[in-house]
Parts: sequence; C-alpha cells; structure tokens
Amino acid sequence: MPLDAVCLQAVAEELRPQLLGLRIDKVQQPARDQVILLLRGNKRLLLNAGANAPRIQLTETARDNPAEPPMFCMLLRKHLVGARVAEITQPPLERLVRLELDITDDFGQPGRRTLVLEAMGRRSNLILLDGEGRILDCMRRVDADMSAQRQVLPGLYYEPPASTGRLPVTEETEAGFREKLSAANPERQLDAFLLDSYFGISPLMARELAFRTAGETDRHIFELDRTGEDRLWGEIQEFVKTVQESAFTPYLLKQEGRPVEFACVSIAQYGSAVTLERYESFSALLDDFYEVRERQERARQRGADLLRTATTARDRLRRKLALQEKDYAATQNRDELRICGDLITSNLYRVERGQSRFTCENFYDPDCASITIQLDPLLTPQQNAAKYYKRYTKAKTAERYLREQMEIARRDLEYLESVLEEIEHAETEQDFIDIRSELKDAGFLRRQGKGKKELKRTARPREFRTTSGFRVLVGRNNRQNDKLTLKDADYRDIWLHTQKIHGSHVILCTGGQTPDDDTIVEAAKLAAYYSRARESGNVPVDYTLVKNVKKPAGARPGMVVYPTYQTVNVTPDEALVKRLQVK
Repeated sequence: MPLDAVCLQAVAEELRPQLLGLRIDKVQQPARDQVILLLRGNKRLLLNAGANAPRIQLTETARDNPAEPPMFCMLLRKHLVGARVAEITQPPLERLVRLELDITDDFGQPGRRTLVLEAMGRRSNLILLDGEGRILDCMRRVDADMSAQRQVLPGLYYEPPASTGRLPVTEETEAGFREKLSAANPERQLDAFLLDSYFGISPLMARELAFRTAGETDRHIFELDRTGEDRLWGEIQEFVKTVQESAFTPYLLKQEGRPVEFACVSIAQYGSAVTLERYESFSALLDDFYEVRERQERARQRGADLLRTATTARDRLRRKLALQEKDYAATQNRDELRICGDLITSNLYRVERGQSRFTCENFYDPDCASITIQLDPLLTPQQNAAKYYKRYTKAKTAERYLREQMEIARRDLEYLESVLEEIEHAETEQDFIDIRSELKDAGFLRRQGKGKKELKRTARPREFRTTSGFRVLVGRNNRQNDKLTLKDADYRDIWLHTQKIHGSHVILCTGGQTPDDDTIVEAAKLAAYYSRARESGNVPVDYTLVKNVKKPAGARPGMVVYPTYQTVNVTPDEALVKRLQVK
C-alpha cells in the first residue's frame, strides 16, 4: 500500500527530533526515484518519489550507487552538502513533506533551501526550492502538455497540489457528519461513504472504521440504526483524536509470514487471517515492508534482459533435451534392425527383387515365430540387408552421441537454473554486471562491440557473524562461489550448500576451531535462505570441510562435487538473517 497522509504524519513526527540540526554530508541517488541524504551521526535519510513506494524514512538498507551520478543528484550535492536540517513540516493531512534546510552560499552568506517530497502515487515528485520558493529543479518535470493546471519546471514559483475539495476529517462536527450521512445514498457502503466525504482517510482506515462500527467492512448505510450512527461517529472522533495527538504505533500486517500492509494504528478487520507485528519505529517498519518489493523491482528493471535471456535459453534447452531423450529412446530398439538384416541375408535365395515385404521364421526367437520385414522394392535383397545394417550402426553411434549431448544439456540446464536463482537474489548494480559477464563467458549472452564501459568493482560476498562469533561468507553469484570456495576459504573452514537445490556457497570461517551445533545450524539457515528453497521448510543442507570440495574438469562456474558430507535439516529464517548480517 502507498504511504497515506496520516502514516506520513506519523513518520514526520518520528523523524523531526532525530534530524533537526544535523548536517548533510553526502547526497546519493541509487535509483531514478530515490535520493539518500547522509547526515551526521551515520543517519541515512531516504526520500523516495517512486509511483509505487513514495515515502520518507531513515533506512538501514544498503543500496548500490551508479557509476555516474544523475544530473539531479549533482544539483542536490551542489546546493545541499553542508546544509543543516532546520525544520520538517507537513501541511495537515497532505501527502507532502517539506525539509527546510539552512545553507551557506558561495559567498559565505546564510540562505535557505527547501526539499519538497510529494508522496502522491504516480504524481509523486521531489522538488528543490530556493530561498524565495522558486523551483531550482525536480525529479520529474511537468510541462503544460502534461498538465494544464499545474506545471513543475525550473524557474517557476512552487505551487502546492490543488485541494480535493473534501472536508478534512479533523474539521468535521457531529452535526455535519449526521447531515452528510442522511443525505448519502443508503446503498453506499460505509467505507465508500467515508472516502467520498472526508479528506485524510485512506481506504484501509475507511474499512477499519466500518469494521469497528458494524463488525463488517462491507456494511451499507441503510443497515445502520441510530446506535450504529452514534458508534460510527465515535470511531471517527477516536481516529481524529489519534491524529491530533500523534498517538501513533507502527504495525506491520503479515499474511502467511509475508508483509501485506502497514498502519499507524491497530488493525482488526482481517481477523485471524493476518498477524500484527509491532515495530519500534516507522523507519524500521518501512525498511522491512519495502525490502522484498524493491529487490524484485530492481531485478525487474536492471535484470530484465538477463532474466529474459536466461529463461529463453533454459526453455530452449528443455525442448532440446526432450527431443534428445525421445531420439535416445528410439536407439534402444536398434537390435531389431540388426536382426532384420541378418534374416534377409540368411534368406537371400527366397527374397525376390521388387518385394515390399518379406515373411520368414525368426531364428532369434525361441519359438521361431514368423516375422514380416519391410523392404524397399527398388533395392536388391543385398541392398535391403545393407540398409538395415547401416541403420543399426547409425543408431548405435547416435546412442553414444546423444548420451554425451544429453549430459551437456543437463549440465547447462542446471547451470541456467542457478543463474536464474542469482538474478532473483541480486541486490546491487554490481551483482547484475557480474551475472551479465558470467553469461557472456558461458556463451549464453552475445558479446557486444565497443560501447559504454561497465562499472568494474570487486563485489564482496555477503558477510554474517553467528551468535557465537564465527564469520560466515555467502557467495553472490557462481563465479564468486568458485572463488570463495576454491581460492579464498581455508581448507579447515566448513562449506555448506542446500542438498540438490540451487543456492549460494556458504563458508563458515572456523580459523581451525570446532564450531558448536548451534553455529552449524545458523550457517545452514543462511545457506537455505540464499537458495531456491527460501520459502520452504525443513530444507536439507549438506556441510563438509572445504578440503573435501572439488571442481570437476570442464564444469560450469559454481558446480562442485563433495564425496564426504553431513546433512542438517533447517527452516530459513529471515529475521535471523537480518540479525546476523554485518552492515
């Protein structure tokens, strides 16, 4: 769900005491719609103007920056680096936040800059204003062709978005409420009535007020008696009191362990179908809620071509392998061809030229049953026999060739499945660059001519620290898996991998010590989480000493063998992964 005005107020109230007076040290723009202000005290303020996830929050999630910063980022750096946060304001019940920033200009004179976040769905924007309220630049420029009512362009004075015309819910009176309710269509549902009548109530909150009033979210106006009307007005008053006093509590709503919505008040409308998890801060809640969604969005945007290439190659291999298996099955009946040749040869005196079939006793059959052999009437008996022998030899040769090709196809298919798993878990721009390079080296992605030089950085494996203090490293892609296991790891370290399931190589760095069972289990849970079995339970994870892991000659990246191992069954635990991760 998008961040509604009330939740935005809750976030702004939370941020204000933490940010006022802090200096901006750096400005980053890791994605087209995201800007991060790095503030003194190691605080990272995220301003997201994306259509699906507009918000402002402090974030702990690491985001990779592009090799070349966008022009808007360069402009923000010019104006905001060194500025101090003077105020954070929000117009009542508006999805808009203003960051008032005190600056010192190039001549040493004090000044003011304002960063405006409009968190309004597809119309979201991030706008930088000068001290007079004039637009210096914005993330999305809106000209007259895009909107005749409101332009957002450099040089223009900033005008806030137009009001919806509805009454703010905080300004409603009981008389006004009863008048609106009596004038409304009785067939309207309560939540629709609230949305139509008041400004500042989100769809989620409208359904919640209806549920608290009538015990159902789809109750109609005509079903309310006087007591029901009183109860609805009481619930609205209680909600308004919460807003006016900023008495908010961050709640994350989960369904089957997955985040589905968040709210700043307790939500009861879903009953037992959804569990409520209370958070200490809205910033931590928003990090957890949007983490999976943003990872999938990054994979969709940056890895779309890789995903398409790997999926197409995998599907082609599956079809090719199916045809090869069909042809291989046909070669298993080749002895019938040799028998036909032998029977024709032994009965040459009985076969006449021009016959299309020949019936004789099959002396290979214990009962000497009769067999009918198809002949080519244009060939001599000797040529028909030679043709059967040739088909037999061809089938015999094809069996060996097909066996080799099927082995190669299965190996490539397993490799592509692992690449698809890498794309799904890719987090940074460098991850996608490494995967693209890997596919080029493997021959699945065509190498282009000289073009834009790609960002070249050595990506580090994911790092974790177990409860007992052992270091754990998790590979990000197949080539890094090879390097981590075969070059970087000590031979006394412990190697872990999901059993017969695609996933990352995991190294438990022991330093020659013997880890306890709990440490092994924690490392195994990391291996299960960074695998295709992330959403499964009771996942088998093999572990052995690094010295037992070998790479077969000619094997694809990431493919290894390990003759000696032990197995532990674990269930992936996302909370544990976050707790153990080294920031």
